[in-house]
Amino acid sequence: MSAKLITRQVGDVTVIDAVGRITLGEGSSVFRETIKDLVSKGNKNILLNLAEVSYIDSSGIGELVSGFTSVSNAGGNLKLLKLTKRIQDLLQITKLYTVFEVFDDEAKALASF
Repeated sequence: MSAKLITRQVGDVTVIDAVGRITLGEGSSVFRETIKDLVSKGNKNILLNLAEVSYIDSSGIGELVSGFTSVSNAGGNLKLLKLTKRIQDLLQITKLYTVFEVFDDEAKALASF
């Protein structure tokens, strides 16, 4: 199963709840298109909830970085919420943990914008 992304608006923050796998192919392209669409509509504050992501590969990590860059270039912020142990480990191994703001609590994450 590829990623399913559910977007919801909380104040001026767009929360993306990701479910499934973010991998090479459909999973990462859905993610890319969603971010591109949100940025083009002027959504600059994006919180990506990864609590239900069962697997992410290097292509998925690449899409996270690409999304972060797209949002930052538009003058916005992309932050991560509720990383699984596997995703946390991947971000630490790749040194991307220092790039993304990461939160365990949605209320604190929303307040950080």
